[in-house]
Amino acid sequence: MARVELKHVSKSFGSTKVIHDVSMSIEEGEFAVFVGPSGCGKSTLLRMIAGLEETSEGEIFIGGDDVTDEEPADRGVSMVFQSYALYPHMTVADNMSFGLRMAHRPKAEIKDKVGRAAKILQLEEYLERKPAQLSGGQRQRVAIGRAIVRDPKVFLFDEPLSNLDAELRVQMRVELAKLHRVLGNTMIYVTHDQTEALTMADRIVVLRSGRIEQIGTPDSLYQDPDNAFVAGFIGSPRMNFLKATAQAGGRLAVGGREVDSPVRTTLEPGRKLQLGLRPEHLDQNEGIGLEASVEFVESMGSTSFVHATLASGETIIAERRSSQPRAGDKITLHFALASARLFGDDGERIR
Repeated sequence: MARVELKHVSKSFGSTKVIHDVSMSIEEGEFAVFVGPSGCGKSTLLRMIAGLEETSEGEIFIGGDDVTDEEPADRGVSMVFQSYALYPHMTVADNMSFGLRMAHRPKAEIKDKVGRAAKILQLEEYLERKPAQLSGGQRQRVAIGRAIVRDPKVFLFDEPLSNLDAELRVQMRVELAKLHRVLGNTMIYVTHDQTEALTMADRIVVLRSGRIEQIGTPDSLYQDPDNAFVAGFIGSPRMNFLKATAQAGGRLAVGGREVDSPVRTTLEPGRKLQLGLRPEHLDQNEGIGLEASVEFVESMGSTSFVHATLASGETIIAERRSSQPRAGDKITLHFALASARLFGDDGERIR
């Protein structure tokens, strides 16, 4: 395992800058996830760490060594891609051992490493099969096994579960988390799926337009976002954002009524704001009430998501675990002031 450090890293394609002065460190043995919308630069950043993209500016260190200008093979990393990239004419064992054979490693070493990886990934009974005889999840495990046998300092995963169906993605998330506990290697994982990030990561790096918006544990990003982008991106369904206006005496006009401000910061009357409320925080029996008209109810079995319209005309989603209203019902959504998050009209958090 090894620590990965990026110092003022930037990347440009011609005159277009896609990564902007990124600095961060990923500790030894950490499972870090890069997450963000399509085109935010997360895969480009991962490929720069791997050495598959040149760094325009800045430095990259792996295990304390400056690898900015090193070839990919000399960086001590192994990468697992979205596509399995398996050789269809080779068996599972041959696919997993291909890199070692090309490096002319001893046969005994190859057999030992392939056997160990196959045991970890529960592929022992499939070693003589061809990729066409495997399921999508099994093929992805073979691709991961090919990375394991190289004994890398750092594993790099570039959206490895995107080609799998929903059930297999859940299963593979569990298997990757188990794999990390068994191996203990530093792992960097790229995904656009914030559910994957929340369930797998030790720390999450949220990216937007080639810049870091926030780095933190899943819980800290969910409970204490630095801005409206992070608050809206982390969590499903996303946080509700209601237009608010600061009033005299530490009050806010929001949702067709006045409420106390959730922060102690003095706000100039008339200032335009956004009040953030997560759907699950609107399932209270008491607290601040917002009158709403139900438009649609998504029943998820143990819980429901109620889509409603406030007196202000804004739409809101509330989670309900007990009573489930019907379309057309008039309801009151209660929330505790402590669960609300306040943002400026520029999206920055007000604390």
